[in-house]
Amino acid sequence: MDVRPKKALGQHFLTDQSIARAIVDSLSATPRILEVGPGMGVLTQYLLQRTAPAAPSQATLKVVEIDGESVVYLREHYPALAPGLLQADFLKLPLDKIFAEPFSVIGNFPYNISSQIFFHILDYRELVPEVVCMIQKEVAERLAAGPGNKTYGILSVLLQMWYDIEYRFTVGEGAFVPPPKVKSAVIRLSRNARVEAGCDEALLRRIVKATFGLRRKTLRNSLRSIGIAGDDLPFLDERPERLSVEDFIALTRAVSASRAGTMPPKGGAR
Repeated sequence: MDVRPKKALGQHFLTDQSIARAIVDSLSATPRILEVGPGMGVLTQYLLQRTAPAAPSQATLKVVEIDGESVVYLREHYPALAPGLLQADFLKLPLDKIFAEPFSVIGNFPYNISSQIFFHILDYRELVPEVVCMIQKEVAERLAAGPGNKTYGILSVLLQMWYDIEYRFTVGEGAFVPPPKVKSAVIRLSRNARVEAGCDEALLRRIVKATFGLRRKTLRNSLRSIGIAGDDLPFLDERPERLSVEDFIALTRAVSASRAGTMPPKGGAR
């Protein structure tokens, strides 16, 4: 039995075994692994080789698959996976219930929900020190881009705040069935040393989303769209793609201070 790729789930099954091995080899040595969307198990087969056999209650490899047809296939072809096979929607899973201790995330993420997957992982960043994934090439370039790059955007800032991002390699369309219309890329996210946001994180996310939502405007204008104004705020004459993560933190602090009436000296980290 083979699994039919489903357009509604954004399924494009990787068939190139050398690429599958390279993706798995991009993981550092880790005792616990969660695979997102295993499909027909092209990564799973190599992940099983590097995780020690365990009792059902101690499975060190767990996979989350929403597609019932894929779940049946995995049960039939990889019986050793049974203790860790979860049929569920990753975006709705409380990840702290999957493993009680830190674990790595790996997967060929569906292009249509890759951003949502990253936002979900961010909510559990203290449990996820590493992510290795294949996503659309343009998205991978965007996540790894630095300030001043035209592809630098919302997820670039929010992910780079907590993770170092490495663009590993590009994957052509012919490595999949059915072939996607775009190239893919593998990236690795490694948790950085940041312990806390250093500002109101909810406000920072709001500022980042608002300013990149109007990325052609200066911050002076884009901040007004969410009711933030004040000539003493830093970076008002800049566009968002010019600001580093530290700049956005400094801006968020300044907005909080302005609201509290304790405005710090104008300026910010560069």
